[in-house]
Formats: sequence, structure tokens, C-alpha cells
Amino acid sequence: MELFNVFMATIFMIFIPFSSAANSNLFREYIGAESDSVKLSDMPINNKVEVHFILAFAIDYTSDDNPSPTNGKFNVFWETNHLGPSEIASIKAKNKNVKVAVSLGGDSVVHDNNKAYFSPKSIDSWVQNAVSSLTSMIKQYNLDGIDIDYEHFRSNQDDQIFVECIGRLITVLKKNRVIKFASIAPYEDNGPVQSHYTALWKKYKNVIDYVNFQFYAYDKLSVSQFVSHFNHQQASSYAGGQLLASFITKGNLGLRPEDGFFEACKQLKRQGKLGGIFVWCADESKDFGFKYEKASQALLAA
Repeated sequence: MELFNVFMATIFMIFIPFSSAANSNLFREYIGAESDSVKLSDMPINNKVEVHFILAFAIDYTSDDNPSPTNGKFNVFWETNHLGPSEIASIKAKNKNVKVAVSLGGDSVVHDNNKAYFSPKSIDSWVQNAVSSLTSMIKQYNLDGIDIDYEHFRSNQDDQIFVECIGRLITVLKKNRVIKFASIAPYEDNGPVQSHYTALWKKYKNVIDYVNFQFYAYDKLSVSQFVSHFNHQQASSYAGGQLLASFITKGNLGLRPEDGFFEACKQLKRQGKLGGIFVWCADESKDFGFKYEKASQALLAA
């Protein structure tokens, strides 16, 4: 009987294709970091794709002319001219496949390159303040999730402070049903970003839904190099996670759309590995008529 069961299991594996559960029709894009003219109503939305617009950014700094850390009390730093509560409510009402999130941190506080540092005074007080301020913001703007994109850390902070602050924040917001999903936006730097996020993933991956890995933080890549980096991150640093492929609209980093990004995504999709696509950013893509967004969504919908 045992031999028969082994035989049947082997036959099942031969004739039933491997699951492609990693493949996703998820498209995500950051918006509001660089321009006050981009509108949600400008954005292409394929109704066969799940679309997430990620507001960039909310930062736990004061919002005056000389911003300083506030220990978890988040303020709006994205351009709100066309990205306010009414615009968000409108786009979601017209498109049931659209969700809107907010990204925390980012590279800089203001356009003069003043870096946005993660610098809590204590884990408990930061989490308490962050839960309170973000709950109010999320309810005001009718948001669905958060994204973690801190990229700068005080030299005297170890990984564990970041891990506990962010991990507990996501856990409480989900427990309170304030958010439906959470993502992280790491990149490989052989330094604090990589160590902080891999430590966070190791302990709190059960509450993290998506990994917006910044493949555009690498120098210029070929298709094979991009696929190799993707496979490495998916198999090691963020094993078990829904890993998204990514490109930057302007610049010469990573794998550009015109240099084979979509070819790489098709390869990954055929292999059942593509967890979606995300773009930095809508503010820059407007100059190109959002052609890359349309191509990304078409690939995901196919």
C-alpha cells in the first residue's frame, strides 16, 4: 500500500503542473513625491489588474520649514494638491480594483536633500505615537495599507530597534483593522538598509504582504543580471515573500523598460516567480504619457 501511494504521488507530480501561485496581477506605483501636478485620474488603470497607488511620503518629522524628528508622530509630506481625501475616494469609487497606501520615510524630508532618518527615542513611545498618528491619517485619507521605505539610520541604532518599531507598528495596525496590507521597500547595499530589512523580514514576515524590492538601486543591469538578482532575493533574503519586479522611469539604473525589463518579467512570469511590478514613480512617468505603466499592466493582465 505504501509503495502504491508513492507511485500515485509521483504520477500526480508528473501530470499536474507546478503551482504558479507566486505569479500575480499586482501593479503598484509611488506617487506624489516629486510633483504637485500628477493626478490619480491621469493614471492608466487596467480593470484586470489589482492596482495600488502608494503616496510618497508620510514622515515622522515636523512639517515646518526646518523639519525635525517627532518620535513617531507622522505628517503628510506627499504633494496633496491632487492627492487629497476627495481624490482618493473618487478613484476608488470608480475603480474597484484600486487601493491606496502610504509609504513611510523615503530618502529625504524635503526637496533640498535633507535626509529622512529613522530615529526613535524609544521603541514603546515611537510605536505608540506612530499607531496614533497613522491611524488618524489613514482614516482621513481612506487608505488601505502602509509601505516601509526608511533608507537612513542613525549610526548608533542597531537593527533590533528598527525591527521592533516597524514590526510592532504593522502588527497593531493590522490587529486594529486599520490597514489591510503592508509592504517593505528594501534594496541591497551591503550596509544598514540590507541588514535592517532582512532582520525585519526574519522576525515579522508573517505580517508583511509584499516586498517592493528596489532593483533600480543596482547599477545598470542586463536581462540576465536582473533575473539573477531577482532569483537571489526571492530565494534567500526574502524567501517566502511576494517579491515585485521594479524599474525607475527616469535615469540609467537597474533594468530600464527600453533595455529589456518586460522581457525579464515575462521570463519570471513563465517560471511562476513574478509577484507583480512596481514603478518609481508616477510624477516622472507623466512626461512619458504613462506608456510604461500601460505596458506593465498589460503584461500582468495577460
